[in-house]
Amino acid sequence: MVSAARARIQEIETPDLIAMLNDPDLVIVDIRDIRERQRSGAIPGSVHAPRGMIEFWVDPDSPYHKQVFDQPGKRFVFHCASGWRSALTVATLQDMGFPAAHLREGFSTWAEQGGPVEQIDRKP
Repeated sequence: MVSAARARIQEIETPDLIAMLNDPDLVIVDIRDIRERQRSGAIPGSVHAPRGMIEFWVDPDSPYHKQVFDQPGKRFVFHCASGWRSALTVATLQDMGFPAAHLREGFSTWAEQGGPVEQIDRKP
């Protein structure tokens, strides 16, 4: 399923996304579980949207719709840890008519390729 999704979506390489970080029209969406974010950090300024809620948060007709996904002209790039969940997510969103791309390798190589990381506080 991941291979089929990747064949029909836009994949962004880590260095390319790092170069785009200051673009005001870019929205990076982290779909990892909160524990993953707390353990390994996050891309500064990224929006956290748990994988299980994406379709509901993106759909403007859903009672769970989030305004962050209602920004015409913005470029959305989704990521997970290794690029598998985000590939499936972006393929699904594309089917819903929501244009998006994903970070091909996910967050797994982000820091080692020079990407900035912010630590996420653990709640007591």
